[in-house]
Amino acid sequence: MALADQTPGTRLTLELWHPNCWAIEATERRNGGVLAHAIYDSPRADALPTNSVNGLFTAYGATEREVEQLLDAIRETEHAGEVQELQQRFGRARNAPGNVVREFFLEYNPNDMVCPTLLQHGFVHSAPVRIEDGREEWQVGFAGERNEIQTQLDCVREEAEAEVTVSAITSSESGTRSPREQRLDTLTAAQRDVFEHAREAGYFEWPRGTSTRELADDMDISKTTLLEHLRKAEAKLLDP
Repeated sequence: MALADQTPGTRLTLELWHPNCWAIEATERRNGGVLAHAIYDSPRADALPTNSVNGLFTAYGATEREVEQLLDAIRETEHAGEVQELQQRFGRARNAPGNVVREFFLEYNPNDMVCPTLLQHGFVHSAPVRIEDGREEWQVGFAGERNEIQTQLDCVREEAEAEVTVSAITSSESGTRSPREQRLDTLTAAQRDVFEHAREAGYFEWPRGTSTRELADDMDISKTTLLEHLRKAEAKLLDP
């Protein structure tokens, strides 16, 4: 399948919710997140009503307990088959966010997928799908005219019964995503929120435009929590 960075057109970041998705249901109930890497055809499974597909995923979180609770929530959803964890872990190589990563295969019903609907309307994914807090984040390319995007998104919303918002849009002529944008993808949602707020508030300027106490108060979190997120974000962004 061609990736979006091999096609002309427009690049978008979509925030998406759709029904009957095991990852959305699990991350809505638990902390942590899931990266969707690849999907393969698989034989018919007795536990599922139709032919199924097998996907490769990474579960990630701040602690082992957090990831284990997320995997338990995945096992409990009626829209997922058996979770088969991999013995060798490749999450770090895949730039997964979080301190703990666990890769696994999962069989599920392809009728619950939104990807075919996106592809049918010209949206080609270019990066692993990221699922956190009951929402999916899709990096896609659109090969059609820019003025067609809204119409095609409306079709996706109707056909997939989905909620779709555009959180970023750029022309593909501007080139591939920058190293900074790629490194931002390795942050958890909390780390990214803290880092971006600190940057906007002038924390990284000299002299500093704000203090960690003020940042913590702004975000309604403790100073200890803010510093933990900020230091981990800095470590990931500065790691060569």
